[in-house]
Amino acid sequence: MAEKLTAYCMKTKEKNVPMQDAVITKTSRGGYMAQGHDGKGNKMTTMLGEAKALQAIKDGVAKKGW
Repeated sequence: MAEKLTAYCMKTKEKNVPMQDAVITKTSRGGYMAQGHDGKGNKMTTMLGEAKALQAIKDGVAKKGW
């Protein structure tokens, strides 16, 4: 079952907002970061662990960006 990625929206101050069009990238230190938007034009970013990031790519929830 595909689990949606959620993040904190800085503009609207909402927690656990579902992320749309997520792209997962690797940071320079080896971490994983998902970037997307909330569907209303507000950009969102969240840090992920390796297992959750790779599972999101495998489930088709996010695209691989590296």
